[in-house]
Amino acid sequence: MFLKNLLLNNYKNFSEIKFDFDSKIICFTGMNGVGKTNIVDAIYHLSYTKSYFNSIQADNIKHDQEYMSISGVYEEDNKEEKIVLSLKRNEKKVLIKNGKKYKKFIDHIGLIPAVIISPVDRNLITDGSDIRRKFVDGIISQSNKDFLFNLIEYNRTLKQRNKALKLFFNDKKKLISTLEIYNFKLSKLGLNIYKKRNDFLKEFIPIFKNRYFELSSNKEQVDIDYKSDLSSKEEFSKILINSLENDLRYKYTTRGIHKDDLLFLKDKNSVKKFASQGQQKSFLIALKLAQFDYLSKGNKKPILLLDDIFDKLDDIRVEQIIKLVNDDHFNQIFVTDTNKERSESIIKKVNKSYKIFQI
Repeated sequence: MFLKNLLLNNYKNFSEIKFDFDSKIICFTGMNGVGKTNIVDAIYHLSYTKSYFNSIQADNIKHDQEYMSISGVYEEDNKEEKIVLSLKRNEKKVLIKNGKKYKKFIDHIGLIPAVIISPVDRNLITDGSDIRRKFVDGIISQSNKDFLFNLIEYNRTLKQRNKALKLFFNDKKKLISTLEIYNFKLSKLGLNIYKKRNDFLKEFIPIFKNRYFELSSNKEQVDIDYKSDLSSKEEFSKILINSLENDLRYKYTTRGIHKDDLLFLKDKNSVKKFASQGQQKSFLIALKLAQFDYLSKGNKKPILLLDDIFDKLDDIRVEQIIKLVNDDHFNQIFVTDTNKERSESIIKKVNKSYKIFQI
């Protein structure tokens, strides 16, 4: 999949801007705050129908404007796909492919795979378990629609169960009969989700370890440990029944696959607590390159978005990363950097097919 051109209207800080791309490596350079990250986020937006950085949709509309739109033309096997995503304030997003409006955004997921590496990825290490679950679920969902449907239905049922815990708190008979229905659905859906996550990680972790080995100049051992209530082999339905007392105390479902987590390890110790900033950055880049490798097993290679990842890295390590992503395994690569001279001097060493846009 190759992005030929990109048009932004009232998107974040841009009133209107258009780019034509004909190179393997495209670099956006400029001072902080000029909108380099917004451009790669727009590309991500077209792949996932949402921003990587702003969870509030209206925040993506330029200030004092009523709408925004992103348009991209992609080429694959001499066939073009035009994707247009638009949003008006206080209205729902509209997604159009080749002039036809999508009825369900879920049908678009996986059509244009993309992987982004950004400084904000540090939240995978520092933030709560929901961030790490979303990372895993996002990768699986790109190629497995059944998993995505199960996940959506699980989360919908979980909200209903939590609402029942609050609504029928003082009516135990009504509560128990209602929870039986939700427990049955959560057990069935949750077991399917757990098995898919577990199978995915068995395949993904060796890929990740190999990528970290390539990035690291030392012999550190890294690993990922999958933590889940279902790892105990206890039936999910019994877990829900046995946790009812705590559920009533907190008025939400305290156990289940919605509490799953990943423990990131370096030399069997927590990456969050014991790894240096450089080691954490290598860990995160390895995670994202492993994501790229996993998605590439399908019939489409993802677009790779490298947002300001060279910050706090020396030129040797930057060149190492560029060389790493320059082989035939990778397709189109978008890079942002504040230092034009650094980017150009490094990129032109490893690939003559590049273009730099000064923003």
